Amino acid sequence: MGSNKRYARQVDARMDTSIVERIMASSAPESLSDEELELSRFDLTQTRNPRPVWAWVRYTDGALQVEADAVAWTERAVAIKWQTISGQPHRAWVWGSAVESR
Repeated sequence: MGSNKRYARQVDARMDTSIVERIMASSAPESLSDEELELSRFDLTQTRNPRPVWAWVRYTDGALQVEADAVAWTERAVAIKWQTISGQPHRAWVWGSAVESR
């Protein structure tokens, strides 16, 4: 017996959105510490024109790839900001290797 693949994709998308909402609502994003950033060692670049990026962000309940804007960076880390599905603003410093341009 066959299955309705279109319906399955819609259910998967709703479940994915529900999981993402739950993770984002349950805790604040985890940001790099001052010791990890080493701002006294690496130059900081800030921009007035945020750059659109995809970034992996850690929360207590899991890691998520978010659509974000890069607002500052060093040689090793990137400061990003994004909105949750419910519109709440989030910010974090993440490792540069966790970020790619959109």
